[in-house]
Amino acid sequence: MDIIEMTRALGKALQNDDRYIAYMLAKQANDNDTELQAMIDSFEGLRKDLNAEISKPEYDSDKVKEIDTEIKRTYKAIMSNKNMLVFSAAQKSLESLVTNMNQIISLCANGEDPDTCQPSEGCSGSCSTCGGCG
Repeated sequence: MDIIEMTRALGKALQNDDRYIAYMLAKQANDNDTELQAMIDSFEGLRKDLNAEISKPEYDSDKVKEIDTEIKRTYKAIMSNKNMLVFSAAQKSLESLVTNMNQIISLCANGEDPDTCQPSEGCSGSCSTCGGCG
């Protein structure tokens, strides 16, 4: 098996992980939540309205404030939706897993021992701003 085939096998293993499955189920629940989807559509519409208003050479600051207030209210409602709360937690868990996987691969590419190297807690995965791994 070559390295690309092994990577595909790793991808399959990832998709069988409980964190991935929980994420996909939460995503599906969000997609099926008509109330949540309506709020998201409203939020996107409000963002477009805000951008259109502030793009005007002489925009109405009261209207901008009103739209901004509604955007914040809608965002708070979206983020407090029960399905969104579950989705956000599942997304964070999956992202953490993928970040750890990427860190291990990067450590190995830099010569670390695959059996003992450990991902750094709190690492963003971006080496461009990093002062070095532990």
